[in-house]
Amino acid sequence: MTERPEPPLRVGIVPVTPLEQNCSLIWCTRTMRGALVDPGGDLDKLKAAVAKVGVTIEKLLLTHGHLDHCGQAGILAKELGVPIEGPHEDDRFWIAQLGDDGKRWGMHAETFEPDRWLKDGDTVTVGDSNLQVIHCPGHTPGHVVFYTPEGHLAIVGDVLFSGSIGRTDFPRGNHADLIASITQKLWPLGDDVTFIPGHGPTSTFGRERQVNAFVSDYALS
Repeated sequence: MTERPEPPLRVGIVPVTPLEQNCSLIWCTRTMRGALVDPGGDLDKLKAAVAKVGVTIEKLLLTHGHLDHCGQAGILAKELGVPIEGPHEDDRFWIAQLGDDGKRWGMHAETFEPDRWLKDGDTVTVGDSNLQVIHCPGHTPGHVVFYTPEGHLAIVGDVLFSGSIGRTDFPRGNHADLIASITQKLWPLGDDVTFIPGHGPTSTFGRERQVNAFVSDYALS
């Protein structure tokens, strides 16, 4: 039997914060350099996962500015000496109020300034691999999704969930924008794309087009 080739990117999911937010540890198998996507808290847990895999973290990536996704990203970036990329600058107001939101939720959080705000069509690198940046407003105005065509994988934050979609009742949330982001920007990527949501289990775009009560083809017909 021939061995299956090592995929160019590997991903591990580490739930963090009392809100059980899916932080993704992604790494390039060729270089063993990686990134943490949405490291919102439980930094010791994240650092232990990184050490176990043996990856060198070179940056932090953020899908959006909510507390559970980025409340401690600035702290971790300083500890590791790495840059923060993302989200889109339309989420600046969320990041600016992280300290207050942390107090409200009983979680330690600190505001920060990303090293790079991301726009639709940008590319971010992880080792030798590239991830496409897709601006998907609706849950928050500056929400972005990270997509790797070679891995048929998308990290979608709180845009889409298995069986559900992101909330739009937060400041500057917009339901119509969210539906448009999902149907016009995510569905065209292909039914075979697996996605990691900000909370809960993974799924595929094809499955959600069949069964999701909010954005299935039937629900929107």
